Amino acid sequence: MKTKYMVTSGFLGAGKTTAMIAFCREINRRSLGNAAIIANDLGAGNVVDAEFCAAAGVMTLPISGGCICYQHDNLVGKLHQLEAAGADVIFSDIPGCGIGGRDHVYLELADNEPDEFDLMPFTCIVDPERLRMVMPEQAALNLPEELKFLLDAQMAEADLIVLNKIDTIGEDEAAQIVDFIRGVYPHIPVMAMSAMKGSGVGEVVDYLLNHSSKAEHREIGYESEEFFAAESQLSWFNTRVFMQQREDKNLDFNQVIADIFEGIREGLKRTSGNVPHLKMFAADSAEELTDFFKASLIGVDYEVEYSRKLDRNYNALSLIINARCAADAVVMADIVNDAVEAVCGKYDMKARTFFMESFGMMEEGSSNLAKASRY
Repeated sequence: MKTKYMVTSGFLGAGKTTAMIAFCREINRRSLGNAAIIANDLGAGNVVDAEFCAAAGVMTLPISGGCICYQHDNLVGKLHQLEAAGADVIFSDIPGCGIGGRDHVYLELADNEPDEFDLMPFTCIVDPERLRMVMPEQAALNLPEELKFLLDAQMAEADLIVLNKIDTIGEDEAAQIVDFIRGVYPHIPVMAMSAMKGSGVGEVVDYLLNHSSKAEHREIGYESEEFFAAESQLSWFNTRVFMQQREDKNLDFNQVIADIFEGIREGLKRTSGNVPHLKMFAADSAEELTDFFKASLIGVDYEVEYSRKLDRNYNALSLIINARCAADAVVMADIVNDAVEAVCGKYDMKARTFFMESFGMMEEGSSNLAKASRY
């Protein structure tokens, strides 16, 4: 039997990683297969999603350094590596504003490895808040107007559109959104679920396991003027910072990290920037992952969304920060540095930056701003 494989796309903050974890858990719980995840990121490493998937108890491998659309041999190698470890249902994502995966992933797999993989429906995860950009209300979310193109293209590219986060809205609103999506994309099936709460996940999994993608080209405006205009609005920022209390006193790092979130929020507001998705992850150790923190922010005007908080206090912790920004890459790096420095002063800590990179989407991964530690 061929290994099942699916690409998960969707706008920044739609919940792709949480959705893939929910799919894997459902498959494993019901003994429908042995599910695994490939976590993809444009940066060179230190990816929140890969750490989070592993902490959630799901077999996971990372692919960093660029979108899987441009790493065919590496992707196939990772798929075979997971197969060797026992996986027979594998999910992977593409970065949160990525499009073109049908051509660059599905069509290449179909052409180059025609008998190796059963391609499940190319699935786009969407969330109620981002959809407000393109629904009749045309909500202003303080994001560049050009990004609407990417949201529309992601849905147009899909074999299946899944409305996620229905736990955040009422049943009537969810039904209205589903009807809207079906009206705009009448030939694409639409389903609804809450990956966080689990409602609807089983139905989506049943659909995915029982349907396949035709892996055909679909014209969505990839590499058009609109595509480049949208990509030029975004930058990527990744860092890993080790923070330690100078007197070795245990701290509530939940509050420490919450303060960093707020420092970044205020810095972005001062510079008229925004973060379509800012993620932070910290764990008790790289090996055990028994106690960990994972939270996200989908914009300067939103509350922080917590997937998990730390259960215990620590005198030192390593923090990964990933930000997908509607802001200049270097400005974003300075904002994060200032937020960490302010928190260190408040809690009498010292911080050591082990890794930092910041780059624009149009210079994917080309600028590694590894800086000296700041105390």
